[in-house]
Amino acid sequence: MARRVLVTGADTFWGGRTIQALEADRTIDVIVGLGMEEPSVQWDRAEFVRADQTYSILSRLVRATQVDTVVHTFLLVDSSLASPRRMHETNVIGTMNLLAAAEASGSVRHVIVKSSGLVYGSSARDPATFDEETPRAGRPRTEVERSLVEAEGLVADFAGEHPTATVTVLRFANVLGDEIVTSLSRNLSRPLCPSILGFDPLVQFVHQHDVVRALEFAFHQKVTGTFNVAGAGRLPWSEVAAICGTRLLPLPPVRPDLAAAPLVRAGLFAFPPELGTLLRYGRGMDTRRFSDAGFAYHYTSAGAVEAFARQLRLRKNIGHPRHRYTYEHDVEQFFRHSPAVVRTPAR
Repeated sequence: MARRVLVTGADTFWGGRTIQALEADRTIDVIVGLGMEEPSVQWDRAEFVRADQTYSILSRLVRATQVDTVVHTFLLVDSSLASPRRMHETNVIGTMNLLAAAEASGSVRHVIVKSSGLVYGSSARDPATFDEETPRAGRPRTEVERSLVEAEGLVADFAGEHPTATVTVLRFANVLGDEIVTSLSRNLSRPLCPSILGFDPLVQFVHQHDVVRALEFAFHQKVTGTFNVAGAGRLPWSEVAAICGTRLLPLPPVRPDLAAAPLVRAGLFAFPPELGTLLRYGRGMDTRRFSDAGFAYHYTSAGAVEAFARQLRLRKNIGHPRHRYTYEHDVEQFFRHSPAVVRTPAR
């Protein structure tokens, strides 16, 4: 039976790439992308609908399209990219509106949520490795953690109230790739990279291609429950920096954010609050549940770091193309659909 899919965050990196991947599946009849800005990547079949950051239009959109699957990629996981208010409105209010729309529609049977290992936090009291049932050692300390924990709580309530629905939550480790830009990737790309004096934590990564593949896998296999998604193994932060060719700049263990503030303002590196705790204690996630469900990773944690470092070296040696075209949705729609464009018959 043909499926009908709605992807949130269609104007973001993850939403755009997820839509591109799903378009290759001809069993999907309808793909609708929802976002605040114009898409930045090209689609062949998907349609785009603009919304505000709380996704207030969702209920009307879901009823009108009768989608059976919602892929929720629009959860902010980097506090350097949004104010606390926007973080709450996007992660909590947006998720609340999404679940309300799914409940009211009567058509939605599968909800997939792209979440983050940030829900576990990082502290001295935490275990070396979190499995999906490991509780936090304490209350969330940062706004991004609070909003993600609250959003996942809403999803858990929805799953409990709708036992016939398939609800999938994917908690991703720190992402690296040649296209995705995060606080970690920005730091590892620069000459100086922050660390905390006296700490060399073990950290875990997942490659950007495995993130999209994991979302695809969840869609096709309809796995139910919460799953950690990360490449096998962990690396000391000092080793990660060495592989990427950056030099660690130790910050004092007491209020490192104050010492980092002028360096952040100068653009030397990024230092959001959630990064400060990660650089003290690290974070490891047990991924056996997702592997047991049948997912096969293309990259280990070390493999993701090495692939990222190779791309860094290529960019330094070759540089970026000077006249690279940037995809613009409105322009491409003109070329594809306008009667003013002269069509040359295919030979």
